[in-house]
Amino acid sequence: MAKRPTKLQMLAQTGSPEKTCQATQSICSDFLDYLRSECHLAANTIDAYGRDMKRFTAHVADRKLNQLSISDLSDYIASLSSEGLAPASIARNVVATRTFFKYLQLEGIVEANPAELIVTQKMWQRMPGVLSRRQVEEFLRSPRKSDAYWQRDVAMLEVLYATGCRASEVCSLRVRDLSLAEKHLKCEGKGGKQRMVPIGTRAIKAIERYCEEIRGKLAAKSPHPPEPLFLSRSGQALDRIQLWRLVKFYAKRVGIDPAISPHSLRHSFATHLLAGGADLRHVQEMLGHASIQTTQIYTHVEHSRLKKVHQSFHPRA
Repeated sequence: MAKRPTKLQMLAQTGSPEKTCQATQSICSDFLDYLRSECHLAANTIDAYGRDMKRFTAHVADRKLNQLSISDLSDYIASLSSEGLAPASIARNVVATRTFFKYLQLEGIVEANPAELIVTQKMWQRMPGVLSRRQVEEFLRSPRKSDAYWQRDVAMLEVLYATGCRASEVCSLRVRDLSLAEKHLKCEGKGGKQRMVPIGTRAIKAIERYCEEIRGKLAAKSPHPPEPLFLSRSGQALDRIQLWRLVKFYAKRVGIDPAISPHSLRHSFATHLLAGGADLRHVQEMLGHASIQTTQIYTHVEHSRLKKVHQSFHPRA
């Protein structure tokens, strides 16, 4: 039985452009398997990398990976901007490309790593949207008692803002993850990393009301006792798409920017904490950021807000 050619041999094979494209796609597929099995990245992160790799392979076309230069990679990053991708998406593509080339080095497919020289432009670091405190109050009061599952929706929105958790983390919360008497909950973040997150009195009361008044009725619709905290009308776990739609619905009701998303409440949580004097390291821990650099963007957001206040009200601004 013939041995399967190595990745390097596949790439070195001469022939049609179609074969080169197939070899590149095969290597990209192996790269995603590597992220999944060895790096243990979250499914959503791997999906995002998969989309980035699909865009990357389409751009390099029939060019061999071990022949790409820094100029080729810079052209690729520049093409993302011309396609109208958001700054955050471009920045993620840069990270994906760098990670991919590190993988190519590990596999012996490339010797030098031109991706290390890619520079992320500052303009790609888009400031995240942040709600004012007044907007947050209006938003959290937007569910009405006439809404079918208002107790659940109030609790869900309160948890998003009170903890700064990601949408996927809120959807995966289980009843046994709650320690309301100790005022914290356990959530599972990216890569399966768990962390304890403090939770405030308002969110606790909202959760208790939801559990007492309606969660049991929703759970009864499921053939098996459901573990997730937030349930859909069918008794199943509320998913990220449903959560996203609910946030959009309530934002529209109170006249808040329609671009709001569950992540906007996470951004607001971090910015308001820093504005109140919280230590950056503590905010990093609560958000579950692996790097302090990721958290530092919120210091820039708060600085920009203070600058606007200064320009608006200082007599010599």
